[in-house]
Amino acid sequence: MYTLAVQRDFIAQHFLIGGDWGAENQLHAHHYRVEIQLTGAQLDRHGYLVDIVDVETQLDALVARYRDHTLNNLPEFDGLNPSIEHFAHIFCQKFADAVSAPNLTAITVKIWENDIAWAAFRLER
Repeated sequence: MYTLAVQRDFIAQHFLIGGDWGAENQLHAHHYRVEIQLTGAQLDRHGYLVDIVDVETQLDALVARYRDHTLNNLPEFDGLNPSIEHFAHIFCQKFADAVSAPNLTAITVKIWENDIAWAAFRLER
């Protein structure tokens, strides 16, 4: 099984809802790092799992959507607590909808909200 990964970082804001999490209930920013891991058993005729230029283009577009925004205000977070778990799921689904790569069997998105805390979501194809 082959895996290719690409990372980006960005700053976005959120505030947690639905519970008493102290300062986390107030608007604050995180320096997020997102990693897309693409997995598949077959390479294309050029020896690539995916077109990395397409991966970077789609990743950069998604990062631009969230950079410097408040997650709570975006329609995809409507009614959701903007946890990193929900963020990883949403980011993964949006990326999967945007990228064209027939050899992929799974897409994993891992999002760090700081140096020690991350969440991931894996989508099987």
